[in-house]
Amino acid sequence: MTHAPASEGMDTGPEPAAENTVKPANFGLIFAALMLTMLLGALDQTIVSTALPTIVGELNGIEHMAWITTAYILAATIGMPVYGKLGDLMGRKNIFLAGIALFLVGSVVCGLAQNMGTLIAGRALQGLGGGGLMITSQAIIADLVPPRERAKYMAPMGAVFGLSSVVGPLLGGWFTDAHSWRWAFWVNLPLGVLALFVAAVAIKLPRKAVDVTLDYLGTALMAAAVTCTVLFASWGGTQYEWGDPLVIGLGIGAVVAWVLFFVAERRAQEPVIPLHLFRSPIFNVATLLGMIVIGLGMFAIVGYMPTYLQMVYGKSATESGLLLIPMVVGIMATALPSGAIMSKTGRYKIYPIAGTVIIMVVAYLMSTLDVSDPVWVVCVYVGLAGAGVGLMMQTLVLAVQNDFPGSEVGTATSANNFFREIGATLGVAVVGAVFASRLTDKLSASIPPEAAAKIGDSDSLTPALVRSLPTELRDTVVNAYQESLVPIFLYLVPVFAVGLVLAFVLKEKPLADNADWHAQNAGPEAPADKEPQPVG
Repeated sequence: MTHAPASEGMDTGPEPAAENTVKPANFGLIFAALMLTMLLGALDQTIVSTALPTIVGELNGIEHMAWITTAYILAATIGMPVYGKLGDLMGRKNIFLAGIALFLVGSVVCGLAQNMGTLIAGRALQGLGGGGLMITSQAIIADLVPPRERAKYMAPMGAVFGLSSVVGPLLGGWFTDAHSWRWAFWVNLPLGVLALFVAAVAIKLPRKAVDVTLDYLGTALMAAAVTCTVLFASWGGTQYEWGDPLVIGLGIGAVVAWVLFFVAERRAQEPVIPLHLFRSPIFNVATLLGMIVIGLGMFAIVGYMPTYLQMVYGKSATESGLLLIPMVVGIMATALPSGAIMSKTGRYKIYPIAGTVIIMVVAYLMSTLDVSDPVWVVCVYVGLAGAGVGLMMQTLVLAVQNDFPGSEVGTATSANNFFREIGATLGVAVVGAVFASRLTDKLSASIPPEAAAKIGDSDSLTPALVRSLPTELRDTVVNAYQESLVPIFLYLVPVFAVGLVLAFVLKEKPLADNADWHAQNAGPEAPADKEPQPVG
């Protein structure tokens, strides 16, 4: 990969503030702003979930309801590699500020929306900005802090994702019930403006004076591939049958677009996802591990346990969200101390191994759940799952960053997150399809035809409807739901076993300390046709 000459000084961050650190004196303020922007970007993936019924009712757009969430996820996923690449080429500060500004503009559009088309467009703008917030925040930390010390800062940044998955639905429901669903978007403005101001004033990263050659073809093909993949996974078996021509067309389009994308990347001058990233065994293994364990482990639990608690235990939507708080506690309980230990030792391999083992054990335990189990048992399992995720999420990102020079850390970070998002989307879709199929079969087999009319098909089941049924029929539906979902966790155990093999295979390159990090970033860039050089 060829770069044009840079202006004086590579983007190596500020000069050391003290002999043993490269952090600027106001690093605490910068870190707080980065954490806030990451929280905003992650929060908006889930904050509208509990507000959806009210939104589509007010804007008369139930047929477009799925797009309120899909537009954000699609735009954020597509934007991740672009932000990472542009940050490496142009410097990260202005790219970061542009991401915040775009996110705020999207929030205003959503808050003012009077129809579904405007709301969906605003969500897409939010997603384009939100993808940049999540990626560039991690890359700026990499500019300011060497990998060994960076571990203790990456850990809480990873915990933000778990926190947002729980807090988002709770906030969305509270805003909708107590004020208006529009506050789910207005709340971004004061927080986002504060983060924008702090970032503009506090972050000091030299701009890179380079002639940037954008990979327009690769970006367009990547956008097409991601769109077809996400829609195929989201619509197949839900809005459309798997055999529907539209779903088949999306599947074929995804395969063709991915093939063309990687062909285009071979020829691009500045590919948005350079193929030489895949020459790094650490990048390949860490990315696969994130797709399999975190994508399936965290998102399957977050996606289906709230509904399980509502259907089987009769909890309200708010209560089921609160009962996921143990996951956040579990993430924080392992992410923070493991990050501190990694900073002291420079070693990280044990944590993905331990995290995968925990999640694999939790999947087995969840497969043994019964309707007679007290709710605290579910909470314990959810907390253990969080503990497993906390050991892995940012550890894998850190391992990837440590394997590449500073000039490519944004590209490597964004590619790792990008493929993890794709894996999570596909994993949740597969779990959902298997669950829906099993539930339909169970209901058909266990409910007499004369009673089936009272509940309709499986798509029309709601917690309120189940609670309103006669006791015997309600118990039948609850048992069908439990027997349809719980065994799926057992199916995930061998998948996580594959993840455990990958965790053992993951190469451990000691995290670079201050001196190694400076030596690496002061030297010439690694040629594009060579593997990343060791920095540990």
